[in-house]
Amino acid sequence: MLVPNFPECSHPLVKSLFHYSDQELLTLFQRHPDAGQYFTAIFCRYSPIVYTLIRHSARSPVQADYLFAITWKHIYHELGGLDLHAAAAPSAASRSGLSLQSWLINVTAVCINGADLPAVESIHYSLKAASPPLWCYIEQALDQLPPVQRLMIVMAQTFRWSETRIAAYLQAEGETISAAEVKTQLQDGYQKLEATLPADIRAIYLEGKGLAQPQAKPDADPVPMESGLE
Repeated sequence: MLVPNFPECSHPLVKSLFHYSDQELLTLFQRHPDAGQYFTAIFCRYSPIVYTLIRHSARSPVQADYLFAITWKHIYHELGGLDLHAAAAPSAASRSGLSLQSWLINVTAVCINGADLPAVESIHYSLKAASPPLWCYIEQALDQLPPVQRLMIVMAQTFRWSETRIAAYLQAEGETISAAEVKTQLQDGYQKLEATLPADIRAIYLEGKGLAQPQAKPDADPVPMESGLE
């Protein structure tokens, strides 16, 4: 079984953090929520372990990639409030605190055991198109866009709908909008979305690309509902 290669792990910004300890990276992540490089460095350090655990439990590579991504999304949201010392069991063996690696393995096990994975044909996520750290920060940025504009972007990037189809859908929902206006809104939305991303995430993932490019599509199947895009 081959662990996927993640190009961001070779980016100078990320490589410059490799000398930090787990606790230092966690502290930097918590103290600098406007920066994405610290979470990305944690991801690069531990993605092989997490992926190996998940790949052995998933029935197909597509489901494994999807579970890997949503596990890291869960890790991202939990890391902000993580205190490794408080999380340790009150025993003599753990007085020095729980290690980040142990915590990540525990979280991965919880995600594996609690996963209700959709059928392969209904999974639209591509690990090559959007690495988990990029997915987390794009979803965070999406949440700051106006709901209709956010919905347009998800339709265009996740489901590959044309401006005409998006306009027809929105018109059926009571919105007065043309295909030309959808195109304008999408262009404006991509610019806002990219501007909202942390500068280091743009540098790591989007140099020479734009968010309208297929490689950087926001996400897959469940994102519309989870982002409030009903």
